[in-house]
Amino acid sequence: MADISKKKATIYDLSILSGASASTVSAVLNGSWRKRRIKEATAQLIQNLANEHGYTANLQARGLRSSRSGLVGLLLPVHDNRYFSSMAQSFEAQVRSRGQCPLVVSACRDPDEERQVVETLISYSIDELFIAGATDPDGVHKVCEKAGLKHVNIDLPGTLAPSVISDNYEGARMLTQAIIERAQEDGPLLPDDLYLFGGRNDHASHERIRGFRDVKRALLGADPDVCIQPTGYSPAMTARAFEAFYEGHGKLPRTFFVNSSINLEGLMRFLALHPHETFAGIIVGCYDYDPFGSFLPFPVFMVRQDSEAMIAKGFAILDADRGPPITHLVRPTLVPPRTALTGPLDALKDIE
Repeated sequence: MADISKKKATIYDLSILSGASASTVSAVLNGSWRKRRIKEATAQLIQNLANEHGYTANLQARGLRSSRSGLVGLLLPVHDNRYFSSMAQSFEAQVRSRGQCPLVVSACRDPDEERQVVETLISYSIDELFIAGATDPDGVHKVCEKAGLKHVNIDLPGTLAPSVISDNYEGARMLTQAIIERAQEDGPLLPDDLYLFGGRNDHASHERIRGFRDVKRALLGADPDVCIQPTGYSPAMTARAFEAFYEGHGKLPRTFFVNSSINLEGLMRFLALHPHETFAGIIVGCYDYDPFGSFLPFPVFMVRQDSEAMIAKGFAILDADRGPPITHLVRPTLVPPRTALTGPLDALKDIE
């Protein structure tokens, strides 16, 4: 059993003593244990241990720390996405170059889980936190603010803390213009020939749709609302949207913009169930970069978001005096079809 008699107990100490996870201990101490359906007996045990060992919520109620752990956290929405895995790789490399240790976790786009995960990270005394693609960045900010934890939003902005994000509007403009110009090489393109699939009710999707519609109206003269097909960040929903369009029209749109590589995966699921002729002649724009997608048997223009620059800017913000909660934009790159770019993995040492 851990000897904590000579120092104040931490959440980690109480976790060891009680046999419960740090997340469970945190939920009991902050009063949210009933919502998480933690047994009352477990909650009572943890509360008794907290009283017995003199626990005080020093990290969650005080804004100043007496020491630094050297741990820096990155909260992701998901891991199984090339963009976020690339971001994690860049984050880890930059953290280690600063002589610190990275911690990377995900919360599965669940706002309650986001706050609980951050509370757990705080219990491990992390020094700083990067909040990437959070569903509720302002809710996470309030947890960090209460603990005096330095933090910055990445990928999706909040209103209460500084944010570093892709210039989604400009990236969408570049991508939409590229696919329109490529399609027009084969003949006139009508407004009904260009669709957008994907997106949800978040800042990135709103800005991408805005950029798409502005360019489409400027170059094609119109943008019917039916040409916007929101499917969320779901391969299954995207595949169903393509299937519904195909059943209703007997073909795919001649040209279309997909909102992320997750939505591109939905297109691949749809194409796997149909003959080659189904996708003959289509032109695709994807707001994400994947080298495999770049070499599909039809033109795929992509946008690569500069996660390395976003992480670097995030550290610059954290290293400076606390600034206002403004949003910093990082310009993405348009990638033409059949292009294989280098990435964070190229920095890894070869293992013989």
